[in-house]
Amino acid sequence: MQAAPHVYDLSGGSATHKFRLRPLAEEDNKAEGQQKLNIKEMASYPSLRDRVVVVSGGATGIGEAIVEAFAMQNAQVAFLDIQDAAAAVLVHKIESAGFPPPIYIRCDLTEISAVKESVEDILNRFKTVDVLVNNAGNDSRHSIEEVTSDYWDQAMAVNLKHQFFMAQAVIPSMKKAARGSIINMSSISWAIPSTGLPVYIAAKAAVVGLTRTLAHELGVHNIRVNCVMPGAILTQRQEQLWFTEEYKSKVLARQALKRIIMPEEVARLILFLAAEDSSSITNQSFVIDAGWT
Repeated sequence: MQAAPHVYDLSGGSATHKFRLRPLAEEDNKAEGQQKLNIKEMASYPSLRDRVVVVSGGATGIGEAIVEAFAMQNAQVAFLDIQDAAAAVLVHKIESAGFPPPIYIRCDLTEISAVKESVEDILNRFKTVDVLVNNAGNDSRHSIEEVTSDYWDQAMAVNLKHQFFMAQAVIPSMKKAARGSIINMSSISWAIPSTGLPVYIAAKAAVVGLTRTLAHELGVHNIRVNCVMPGAILTQRQEQLWFTEEYKSKVLARQALKRIIMPEEVARLILFLAAEDSSSITNQSFVIDAGWT
């Protein structure tokens, strides 16, 4: 049985375990982009101040940018991940910049009991969830031939299953508040379609269908559900694993805009979908791919 997820914050408070994050070692901050927040001119959304925002997979990549962006709007952010060191760096970075430090919850999102317990911890602390961003995913490459039943189940657990159960866990509080915004992360990969990762493609296509049915089921409660479909985003993981000069050239050749998209640009779209500025927008899939599709 999985142990209860730890809830960390820099003040030392915790819903389940109470201790401080260790002081950051110098080597923790050596990674490029980890020293400072990417504070650039961007829209300010007063409706996001003090709103409770939950982000899955928030320690690195696009999720990291999402957590930063909401913190910079003075929202109350909690994020779920299993990457403790990266999460500690992110919390420290945000607090050092003078913004409300997010709460990190260690949670294996493939364990639905842990997902439910983590959301319960958040609700015990904040009483409600105003915004859910289902961001976590894994786009590891794989061939048709090597996919086993276990691999299929694991890939679906990482890329699809947790999105439904995270939503299921926060919906009661949103219904009670008569408001809420759920934002599910899909991908343009299923629409192109990409090759070499068929299970991931199937999951990301299913996210769009899940978004549409949830939007219609929950609209009567003033809960909005939308989907974001990024293209080629230059995260640290993508750069390390697949963003070769050859791949970059192919991406730029297919895009209308001849530049690479950064995670912060995806985060800005998500801010808009979470804010009251998009109060009549639901049941939609927003593509951010520099004109690839």
